[in-house]
Amino acid sequence: MTDTVTAEGTKNFPPNATLEQAQEALDSLDSKGLAALVAGLGVSGRSARDVLAAQGHRVVTLDEGPAESTYSSSDAVAWDEIGLVITSPVFHPEADFIVTAQSRSIPVISEVELAWLLRCTTHATGRPAPWIGITGTNGKTSTTQMVSAILTAARLKAPAVGNIGVPVSQAAVVPTNDALAVELSSFQLHFTEGLALDCAAITNLADDHLDWHGGFANYMYDKSKVYRGVKRALVYNADDPNVVRLAKQAVTGPDCMRIGFTLHEPGDGQIGVKDGWVCDRSALRSEQAHENLIRVTDFTHLTEPDGTVYPHLLADALCAYALTRGMGVNSFTALQALKAFEPGGHRIQLVASAHTGEGDIRFVDDSKATNAHAAHASLSSYAPKSVVWIAGGLAKGSRFEDLVRDQAHTIKAAVIIGVDQQPMREAFASQAPDIPVTFIDPEPRDTVMERAVEEAARIAQPGDVVLMAPACASMDQFVSYADRGEKFATAAQGWVKAHGA
Repeated sequence: MTDTVTAEGTKNFPPNATLEQAQEALDSLDSKGLAALVAGLGVSGRSARDVLAAQGHRVVTLDEGPAESTYSSSDAVAWDEIGLVITSPVFHPEADFIVTAQSRSIPVISEVELAWLLRCTTHATGRPAPWIGITGTNGKTSTTQMVSAILTAARLKAPAVGNIGVPVSQAAVVPTNDALAVELSSFQLHFTEGLALDCAAITNLADDHLDWHGGFANYMYDKSKVYRGVKRALVYNADDPNVVRLAKQAVTGPDCMRIGFTLHEPGDGQIGVKDGWVCDRSALRSEQAHENLIRVTDFTHLTEPDGTVYPHLLADALCAYALTRGMGVNSFTALQALKAFEPGGHRIQLVASAHTGEGDIRFVDDSKATNAHAAHASLSSYAPKSVVWIAGGLAKGSRFEDLVRDQAHTIKAAVIIGVDQQPMREAFASQAPDIPVTFIDPEPRDTVMERAVEEAARIAQPGDVVLMAPACASMDQFVSYADRGEKFATAAQGWVKAHGA
């Protein structure tokens, strides 16, 4: 990297191609008789392939799996015929084909960068649709969905795209899209150099994917790319010192506002919470408007039945509000859209309730809590000693001592799934030895969740929550976090039905 943040243990990767180099390579493919190589035929790779082909370019593909792929090994690639490489986030920056391409001065870019290069003009304005980009360790998906919902309420066609589902390269060439709410992962941003977003946010930063990035400084650096050249609104988590630092360092457009969001009383230039109200002290508020916008409890879909607010979802809502106000959406429309917004996608979803005479036992799916930071936020939403916690999975080298110590007051009991259970075992033994912990046998795999739910429900009492917020990735026993969440919901609903509750 040419300007990476430096830190002990940080890996120095070769510098990426600039946007200008990538544009030149794309423009000259046909005249030079060269092909674009798309590596990885997942959702984004297939989109990149199809979009390039639709524009008349010759495309070859590299993937070990699908029979349709041109090459199944990087050793077989005819490199003299390649002018541009579009790589999937699944591939590490030191993958053989990436190293080979860079050694031959062939630009390697992400599908996001390709989308930026190919974005079309819209029917409505005759200009490319503005992008609102959201990244961070946690909260990206919820915030992106909220942004899309607010823009839709403002009568714009503004799908949620990118890491969230619909590939951004597919959406960027649709002229009827008025704007794009783009979820951006650190993997996608690594080989992305040219974005200049209309509005951008970093929700938070915590240790994640450090093996892929080669250190936390590199991880931060890749995340910080969303702030480069932002035109209208740079939105940052004022409660996260690392995000604050990146926000202060960012070089933006001349008219860009910097807007912080906080779960505490806001300072100047920030949106936050004071005395139960969402309070706006940012440049978004006109001098005539009152700083108190709405009672926090009016966000009924972001709270517990007793009115307790899910703090991480409230933070996402404040972030989305700032982003869309930066896009020019009026305050009333944004707030009404947030009041109506219901979280989805395995984020704090109530999937079953067992009704008893003394109170309900609720089953909540937060399978998207795939790291300790997200699980901490999830557990923080509940009352002391009210949670029977289903946790565990693919730890990715993470430790859980801090999480267990900080949330021991919330956890009534724990049920541990996953193939690698030792990190959770050690965390509970050292930090909360008095909390009952059950370890679910990893085999047979197809009944893991059913057995975990059965054990958790046996422990739970009226008023308790069985919370599946694993703090780990899912691929050791499930296809994805979504598959894990769906199996939890099925098992919970099956238990409630079987017990007539």
